[in-house]
Amino acid sequence: MKDFKGTIFAHIVAVLVVAVWGTTFVCSKVLITHGMEPASIFFFRFLMAYVCIIFVSHKRLFASNLLDELTLLCLGMMGGSLYFLSENMALKYSTASNVGILVGTTPLLTALILALFYKSERMTLRQVCGSLVAFVGMVLVILNGQLVLHLNPLGDALALGASLTWALYSLCMKRVMGRYSVDFITRKVFGYGLLTILPYFIWVSPLQSSWQLLSTPVVAGNLLFLGFVASLGCYLVWNWVMARIGAVTATNYIYSQTLVTMAVATIVLHERITLMAVAGAVILIVGMWRMKN
Repeated sequence: MKDFKGTIFAHIVAVLVVAVWGTTFVCSKVLITHGMEPASIFFFRFLMAYVCIIFVSHKRLFASNLLDELTLLCLGMMGGSLYFLSENMALKYSTASNVGILVGTTPLLTALILALFYKSERMTLRQVCGSLVAFVGMVLVILNGQLVLHLNPLGDALALGASLTWALYSLCMKRVMGRYSVDFITRKVFGYGLLTILPYFIWVSPLQSSWQLLSTPVVAGNLLFLGFVASLGCYLVWNWVMARIGAVTATNYIYSQTLVTMAVATIVLHERITLMAVAGAVILIVGMWRMKN
């Protein structure tokens, strides 16, 4: 009974984490409209999270062996620098709809990749059908009445790359979770995420660090939310959730992130919701229900 309650709690936490992550797109959009670059947003949110987590995870510096340390380096890249750079750069070359749909393939890619390496993570036929239905619903929500997609090879490839990096993050996490504490793994993700973003600032675009901009209340408020809640808190509990209910099951909750983004964007950015988006939301919820039953 205790284990059952723990599993139910993990599912509830997964929903809450995805709900928070659904608001981060709006937060990032607000920061960008105020003059911040995507790479700078990522750097400051991970820097705040890293500084805080050091206070609770500082006794152990490195993993038990070089292979595990390299795996943690991959986690920092796949779940940090590469994911955020590829996703945000994709928005420069492609439409938001294209990027949202392609990044939304993350649960499907994660299930496929993990199934190749772990039999325990293979989805049942019911889960596969539910996942496909949820994906269709998510596409309708993202399109929100827009029936024409404008293909852009570079931007769309970057968006698909973002989806792939998060799937690989789940694969790498599967290898180290249970062998190291959640706070140690999360600290490594933040640390290596910051380390691997530095070449971008050196060779592509310098770090934007204007104190006048960063001290603006709306900028500071959104950065604090992204750093402490969406990064520090959510990465910690998400890594625990994956260890508890499995990477595939946890990642499937990402579909519902679109619903949160739509709701928050409507309230904060006053974006219009069409009948197509409402229908998509219903289909998405049905698909996710099918995955659980």
